[in-house]
Amino acid sequence: MKSLSFKKTRPNPELLALKAELQDAQWELTLAYRRFDRAVDPELVESCIYHINAVKARCNNLIRRIKQYDPDAIAAARPEGDTVWI
Repeated sequence: MKSLSFKKTRPNPELLALKAELQDAQWELTLAYRRFDRAVDPELVESCIYHINAVKARCNNLIRRIKQYDPDAIAAARPEGDTVWI
């Protein structure tokens, strides 16, 4: 019987850095939504919307870059409902 052997590969440091940056951006997005939920002043609401859109664009860019390194990357849902790319 032939035994299966798995080749251990060293994780790409740039891919790990991108994933860490994405997690930071996702946390920043969570905070931006919390600020938006508490905003009362119309100018502050508008500012929150711009910030949310900017962070979303950053997340999308990071996800695209991660997929270039690891096309099989999948999204893992956290119990809190947040999505994290692994």
